[in-house]
Amino acid sequence: MNTDKDAIDRLIKQFFEIFANKDGGEKDWTTIYRLCIPETLIIKKEGLEQVVYNVKAFIDPRMILLTNGSITGFEEHETEEATVINRNIAQRFCRYRKTGFKNGQYFDASGTKLFHLVKMAEGWKIGALTWEDDL
Repeated sequence: MNTDKDAIDRLIKQFFEIFANKDGGEKDWTTIYRLCIPETLIIKKEGLEQVVYNVKAFIDPRMILLTNGSITGFEEHETEEATVINRNIAQRFCRYRKTGFKNGQYFDASGTKLFHLVKMAEGWKIGALTWEDDL
């Protein structure tokens, strides 16, 4: 039986997989538009400052960095999560780890992501995402 939690788990896994270029191959960058509502708000926190994106402003520069050789061998995944579902809305708090090479230099970092999710006729979608890398 497909539960809401299972569907949310798959959605979050698909989100992280969008950015992986560890194994090479062609990516379907439009996947993010299927995972998010059109008005999704994406916020990167850096201390008391933030950068606010819509989906296009978020994905376009990442697509370039992950395809032009600037970032290679990249992989990001959840290391822990807590999901709260209340009927047709949900929240996913997760810790993540990301590894790869930026301009030839290896990096290994972690942080926190907070997803706000809404259940639509076609399934669960991301309505908002806020993240902050650990320093």
